[in-house]
Amino acid sequence: MEKNQSTELLFEMSRPGRRCARLPECDVPAAAAKDLLPAAALADAPPPLPEAAEIDVVRHFVNLSTKNMAIDTNFYPLGSCTMKYNPKRHERLAALPGMAELHPLQSDASCQGMLELLWEMQNFLAEIAGLDGVSLQPAAGAQGELTALLVAAAYFRDRGEKRSRVLIPDSAHGTNPASAAIAGFDTVTIKSDGRGLVDLAELGAKLDARAAVFMITNPNTLGIFDHQIAEITDLVHRQGALVYLDGANMNAILGVTRPGDFGVDMMHYNVHKTFTGPHGAGGPGAGPIAVREPLIPFLPAPVVVKTADGFRLDYDRAKSIGRVRSFFGNVGILLRGWLYIRTLGPDGLREVSENAVLNANYLLSRLKAVYDVPHGDRCMHEFVASARRLRKERGVSAMDVCKRLLDFGYHAPTVYFPLVVPEALMIEPTETESKETLDAFADAMIRIHGEDATYLQQAPHTLGLSRPDEVRAARQPILRWKAE
Repeated sequence: MEKNQSTELLFEMSRPGRRCARLPECDVPAAAAKDLLPAAALADAPPPLPEAAEIDVVRHFVNLSTKNMAIDTNFYPLGSCTMKYNPKRHERLAALPGMAELHPLQSDASCQGMLELLWEMQNFLAEIAGLDGVSLQPAAGAQGELTALLVAAAYFRDRGEKRSRVLIPDSAHGTNPASAAIAGFDTVTIKSDGRGLVDLAELGAKLDARAAVFMITNPNTLGIFDHQIAEITDLVHRQGALVYLDGANMNAILGVTRPGDFGVDMMHYNVHKTFTGPHGAGGPGAGPIAVREPLIPFLPAPVVVKTADGFRLDYDRAKSIGRVRSFFGNVGILLRGWLYIRTLGPDGLREVSENAVLNANYLLSRLKAVYDVPHGDRCMHEFVASARRLRKERGVSAMDVCKRLLDFGYHAPTVYFPLVVPEALMIEPTETESKETLDAFADAMIRIHGEDATYLQQAPHTLGLSRPDEVRAARQPILRWKAE
């Protein structure tokens, strides 16, 4: 590709001596870096950063932004990620000076408004979950999983019980086994039955006195609500173990059912998914956890408490597992979640889930005629289609379908997950998309299904970058770029 200012790297644009700003001469005695920092912290030379004028830097990043896909510009059916629209009203309100300019080291007395808001958020999330206590501290869903498992470990230590195993269905989220391992547990996989539900016979066979936690995603990653959940939680509780719900799919059941009511002991939320915070690029996120009463003493400190004198951060928690996030967590995202909940109220939250389920089932009904949908004609907020027939008959993979979708201006669905479905395409439209958008996406998927195999294998055709070597990029990162 011929290079121009929109395709060059900043390092390639760099010219010696160019600056975005020129500072005046120092008018106070200069201090040498060696007098301010330990020698071990000093570099041998300045870093080889690019040198460019402000207008070139601005144009560079604005041009890059036009090449990105984002929820504000494209339909994003990224299964299990709940890429819904982020209301701009919430962005404006979160940016109000009284919110955005608070400092985490301020005294409790000087930020009573924010503490009250966070106290309300704790209560909102407890009520939605049907559980008793909440920590807002975890930074995102995976850290929420880890935090809850550390709480469980502390709970069993306090009881003098040695439980070393976490049981996880094969339809659960991929972060669950990693979280369990980091928390010090051994993981045991529970296979699904032919319907995509937990195999109760296998669960019963593997559930013993070593079990600490059974982690379940419900609805699961196949887009199915496991209607056996009350029986599952009863089996687990009879062994003295706890039930953990991965709340990544809460967008399907808000206001319809509460995890605590069907036997869950602890769970996490993805505030950036379910309650619309900015999402993607590794953050920002928030992953609060909700727990039953016996687990509350072990929650991370501090939590917000209400007293006769107002609100304060409570650090005096003898059994707490300690802090898992700097300061109080990602307050900016929690604030956006609070705004979302207050805006919609209980009836509105239920409508969110009803529309998310409706949209997913509408897409399923349109696509099932040409793509395999291995687990039924109905789903919750998402469903898993398969390109296995395309792969077998024409050599076209799920990845080829996704690459071609980029030409139509759509972000791809989640591909090759869950692993129980070959050539998986996990599709989640969320509630924020219109019927027109869903129809246009379905039309594109159906058209792709009938296109020439070679043409699909070479897609995308309209983008500046076609098929980067993603494996090489992950294994051989470029640690430092500089102009030749």
